Amino acid sequence: MPARRPSRIHRTASHRTVAAAAVLSLLLGALAACGYGSEARKDDKAGKAVLVAGAQKLSADSVRIGYFPNLTHATPLVGVQEGLFQKELGGTQVRTATFNAGPSEIEALNAGSIDIGWIGPSPAVNGFTKSGGKNLRIIGGSASGGVKLVVNPDRIKSPDDLKGKTIATPQLGNTQDVAFLNWISERGWKVDAQSGKGDVDVARTDNKVIPNAYASGAIDGAWVPEPTASKLVSEGAKVLLDESDLWPDGKFVITHIIVSQEFLADHPDVVEAVLRGSVRTNEWIKADPERAKASANAALKALSGKELPPDVIDPAWKSLRTTDDPLAATLRAQADHAVQARLLKEPDLSGVYDLAPLNKALRSLGRLEVSDAGLGVP
Repeated sequence: MPARRPSRIHRTASHRTVAAAAVLSLLLGALAACGYGSEARKDDKAGKAVLVAGAQKLSADSVRIGYFPNLTHATPLVGVQEGLFQKELGGTQVRTATFNAGPSEIEALNAGSIDIGWIGPSPAVNGFTKSGGKNLRIIGGSASGGVKLVVNPDRIKSPDDLKGKTIATPQLGNTQDVAFLNWISERGWKVDAQSGKGDVDVARTDNKVIPNAYASGAIDGAWVPEPTASKLVSEGAKVLLDESDLWPDGKFVITHIIVSQEFLADHPDVVEAVLRGSVRTNEWIKADPERAKASANAALKALSGKELPPDVIDPAWKSLRTTDDPLAATLRAQADHAVQARLLKEPDLSGVYDLAPLNKALRSLGRLEVSDAGLGVP
């Protein structure tokens, strides 16, 4: 049954309590079905990753890449769908797995289930610091933008109206959660980061559950990535803030590329080929955005069984930018925000980046090199 558009601003307290309990039940069910290590899905037959007869094999028989079935991971969605990674890899087979959360992808990388992954900044920083800097490197950029604060316009008409309201983020300590807590702090409001209780209540809610939580009235809005933001807008929510407006030049990392340090050391030629595929894919996306959007939607349909409707994918696609640059300076800022929120101890990010393979690929394609903002390998 389609979710009803929420418009009853005078909902009783008991009604909201019941609604919140119902949504909590949905959330617990969703999370139980998606525990760490159980969220990976092998998708080896997805897209056009077909070996070309007679193509030369690189130093590995195959490379296992991981990503999310999400528009913020447009580069791997399109690159796999269109065979652009496989073209660069020649006789080395692309194998894929998809994930619903960053921690499970980091777990897969640590376990050797994947070699290279597309992931958000917070889980990458957490994974790097928890391993003492020994498990991964960030080797390239992928996407910027695509995060919005969307609200119920009957209850919230300006940022000041958020005080006393309940706003969802996808996960405690995830990239959007940290950004929202930092924005709250800059307004002078107080929130306990762990519990989410304070001048604004922060409800950590899985992206898949947020639309139902919004429809039921259990939340008043959400700070979320695309396409969840546009899904809420299609159901009557209003964009109150685009996170891009808070960053210099409107750019901040939302997705970048990580690699197992062991795989990088053993198979640098394969890593370079994947990065060339990423750069080629981003060029392909920018050259024909409409065709790329259709390709990404086809990939989502293959992975999830359904595509996004036009009123969701069209605005979501416009708010995202693919990028080869990992926007390293913004990663440092995001880590500082997590420290200020007391969700992360002061991290040593020295060596979190190794952009030598990417810069080699960029030079080979006549492109400018990118910076690691002083956080590269010695």
